[in-house]
Amino acid sequence: MKEKLSFSSYLAIGVMLFALFFGAGNLIFPAQLGQAAGSSLWPAVFGFLITGVGLPLMGILAMGYSGSKDLHDLASRVNPVYAVLFTSLLYLTIGPFFAAPRTGAVAFEIAIAPHLTSETTQLPLLLFTVVFFAISLFFSLNPAKLVDNVGKLLAPGIVLLLGVLLVVVMIKPMGAVQEPLEPYSTSAFTTGFLEGYNTMDALASLVFGIIVINSIRAMGITSRKEILRATSKTGIIAILLLGLIYIGIAYLGSTSVEAFGIVKSGGLVLSGAADYYFGSFGAVLLGIVIVLACLTTNIGLMAACAEYFHRLMPRFSYKTLVVFFTTITFIIANFGLSNIIMYSVPVLMFLYPLAIVLMMLTFLSPLFNHSRMVYITTIAVTFVISIFDGVKTLYNSLQIADYGIFQPVITFYEDTLPFYSQGLGWLVPALIVLLVTGIISRFTKVAQAARV
Repeated sequence: MKEKLSFSSYLAIGVMLFALFFGAGNLIFPAQLGQAAGSSLWPAVFGFLITGVGLPLMGILAMGYSGSKDLHDLASRVNPVYAVLFTSLLYLTIGPFFAAPRTGAVAFEIAIAPHLTSETTQLPLLLFTVVFFAISLFFSLNPAKLVDNVGKLLAPGIVLLLGVLLVVVMIKPMGAVQEPLEPYSTSAFTTGFLEGYNTMDALASLVFGIIVINSIRAMGITSRKEILRATSKTGIIAILLLGLIYIGIAYLGSTSVEAFGIVKSGGLVLSGAADYYFGSFGAVLLGIVIVLACLTTNIGLMAACAEYFHRLMPRFSYKTLVVFFTTITFIIANFGLSNIIMYSVPVLMFLYPLAIVLMMLTFLSPLFNHSRMVYITTIAVTFVISIFDGVKTLYNSLQIADYGIFQPVITFYEDTLPFYSQGLGWLVPALIVLLVTGIISRFTKVAQAARV
């Protein structure tokens, strides 16, 4: 039994965690943020880093601190039925509904779309995704060390390639930083904060945390205290790498407007920058690396989803579920990157608060004696606010001015909840309920002990 890991072991697990996190959204959203934020870049980036880097670290630490065997086990502290619903929705969100289709769509946007002469991309996207998801299906059905090895090679390769590109951007920017667009001109920090939801890394951290913990245990660490310490160190390594890349790509985006104008996708910003500095060879090389990175990410997501739902519904085999989820992913990917993002945002506005509150409850649980009442009431209050946030965001995405039957509730929330207009209306009510029920639970426990 080991008491402590070596630095090289921390580094190896930290880089592995970075590779797990680093997917399609980590590339496109910072570039889009940079373009739109312009001269308001730094407050926007700070907000983005809180949700894009800080929350994933919090999720990793929560899993290590909780001692739970997986996310389903942790969410069961609220209620067994809630555990199934929350965990299933989270897996579907980071899997076949949004994150997995995004891997194919982003790979196409960066590697193929910039080289097309026709403005119509539907047929090329269809052909590309047929090949992309067929390869993914093959490796998901036949797990092999090849995928792990390619992933291990790609993570340093992407960092090196992006590092070179970002250093060149710092030395010789493509153009002057422009004025910010709305809503960055009036609320850069909160817009960046909410934009960080799109990476989905905080949700993924609740799944990846167990992978990290198992890797630490496999190296001979059994003490819960040392597992948490090791989890913290490896998590910090991963999020530092992520944070540096986010800052660099956001800065790249902010300097690209003069050269390219405002483009529809962050993927086009990156491919355009590679072509600007290194010519067509640079753009092609970036495209190949991104396609491979997105492919390995998609394989991992398909395998993770199939494994979870196979445990949940054993009558469906792992291979059947892989085929099913890959088919759904392929279909959704062909709606295009813009549509995937548009429909994912309302779900994230609903799901993220629930994930954040579950993390908070995990850390504070010893203070209220792990009372289920605190878990249930705090999650319930967060749910009834965030569900309407999701509805409101969906209506806004579809450019529907009237919220229909939901209007009275949304108006009430707008008039009474602090920070509601910033997308954080759930925060104060959740904290109040947590505090009140936590105090009740603690005093009830003390009173029971006194009677005994």
